[in-house]
Amino acid sequence: MIRNNKYPIQLKKHKSHGFIQYLINFVGNKIFTKAMKKIILILVVVFAGTSVLYAQSSSNKEDNPNAPEISFEKTVHDYGTIEVGGDGTCYFEFENTGKEPLILSRPRSSCGCTVPTWPKQPILPGKTDKVKVTYNTKRVGRINKSVTIYSNAKNNPVILRIKGEVSRKPKEEAPVKNIDQGGSPVNK
Repeated sequence: MIRNNKYPIQLKKHKSHGFIQYLINFVGNKIFTKAMKKIILILVVVFAGTSVLYAQSSSNKEDNPNAPEISFEKTVHDYGTIEVGGDGTCYFEFENTGKEPLILSRPRSSCGCTVPTWPKQPILPGKTDKVKVTYNTKRVGRINKSVTIYSNAKNNPVILRIKGEVSRKPKEEAPVKNIDQGGSPVNK
């Protein structure tokens, strides 16, 4: 038997289920401190809160047949090969094919080198707009990044991708003067 100095209860040590046995003995002795009651209450509130929020978010968009729907012309942009410091801007055009206004919330990029810009105002049904994606072309190498677009659409979220390769600028060489034999007179 182990005597715990902080809590005046006796615990039986069990080899295979130490912590579980500790909890069973703790609950069995019916001694709950104020701290333990607070911890249990917080865990119950967090679990109930996340359950309620998850239930509301999953059923809300599926039930509305008039909900907005976002349709992109393309979801992948290929830069091909661009030089360091080149223009890394591309546009993804989309249309609201639903029956209610479409509202885009903050898009998230896969890294800090990719910056999305999106329309802040609602997009009415049947109207089009663009998401601008700018890639920082100061890094040499392959491009394979994604931007996740969050909205109030049925098909939320939508993932846009950019790909390509950034190469170094070719080295500029100084022009070589072609010297002809006997092309210009020499003063003596």
